[in-house]
Amino acid sequence: MAMSPRALIVCTGRDRGALAGARALHDAGWSVGAGTPTGSGMVTASRAVSASHLVPRPRGDGRAFVRGVRAAVADGAYDVVLGGGDDWMAGLSAYRDEIPTAVAHPPFEAVRSALDKVDLADAAHAVGLGAPHTVAATDDALREWSGPVVVKCRTHWSPGQRRRHRIDARLFPDPHAARAQVEHIRASGAEPVLQEPVEGRLGAVIGLFDDGRLHGRVQQTTSGLWPTPSGMSSRARTVAVDQDLVTRVERLLSRIGWWGLVELQFLTDATGVPRLIDLNGRFFGSLALTNAARPGLVDAWCRAALGHPVPTLPDAPGGHRYSWLAGDLRRARTERRGGLVADVLDSLRWGLGAQHSVWDRADPCPTLQLVRERISGEHAGTDEPFLAPSRSATGTAAAG
Repeated sequence: MAMSPRALIVCTGRDRGALAGARALHDAGWSVGAGTPTGSGMVTASRAVSASHLVPRPRGDGRAFVRGVRAAVADGAYDVVLGGGDDWMAGLSAYRDEIPTAVAHPPFEAVRSALDKVDLADAAHAVGLGAPHTVAATDDALREWSGPVVVKCRTHWSPGQRRRHRIDARLFPDPHAARAQVEHIRASGAEPVLQEPVEGRLGAVIGLFDDGRLHGRVQQTTSGLWPTPSGMSSRARTVAVDQDLVTRVERLLSRIGWWGLVELQFLTDATGVPRLIDLNGRFFGSLALTNAARPGLVDAWCRAALGHPVPTLPDAPGGHRYSWLAGDLRRARTERRGGLVADVLDSLRWGLGAQHSVWDRADPCPTLQLVRERISGEHAGTDEPFLAPSRSATGTAAAG
């Protein structure tokens, strides 16, 4: 009997998207290993993960990261390696020539373009996609800017980066108030940018991009976020795929040279125009919803990385629901839609029959591990600022 293909996921121990990715690969017949900064955590507690490894984050000259990945690949004989966050994905792409197995991410120039806030906005405008006006935060740009402004890092990872924590985007009433944050980002060694604030409802287009086409397309809209009013999806639902939007997405991905799994996040403003705020080319927080609505997408991504043809993957239907229940209950405590009790009950009702972020009756150990960490105050295998909010569903965009 042929051996199961083997995949290594490098991530933080609390990465919900990586957990969903590991479960999807396990269900498709893969043997899955996880490499985390502590060699432990919620992800490694899953029944989907058969081996754990110690892999440091890609910091400084990247040598410790590369050594960790190489040792894990040698130990587990993995066929392909995947990153669970922007820095993990970018590190794998940047150092791919030193990694002795297939890397399931595009060349670094494409990754760099996807992570660069200015380049991504410019590329979106070039293909007819809406995107917030975004410019480098030079002294001239600060003097010329008028009105509210979002200040953020141009990119959250680059080769040689020593900064440990992510600096979150912040909204300011005017450029004068924003100057201290601009200086703070510069002092950290990163490049700040100024971005036009955008209000709207969060949505996403997801799929496997190959040969100029997006396969296995999934489109979703978000109705709840935590933290509120800007954060990550605590509730989401799949909707019918917008062909016109997907056509422009395909032009964008072709322009930047992308290949592989991708989630593009949009804020749809009051005029109905979707505006691109982020491109995630790795496992993302609501991947569990994608797994439920379009099974096989993660498996197809990994097999394509090994040179196999992309199978036929129809669009996901609308109506599938997603719940990050812990986040949604915290949202209800803050927003109190119709009152606290009513909102909490509504969160519980929404969770019934929904695909959950962490909880899985057949795989309860990640939830138990997370509860243990919460009780003990541990932060196993993660830098908490990398899990901080980065975007808004119904408020002002502050894409990280």
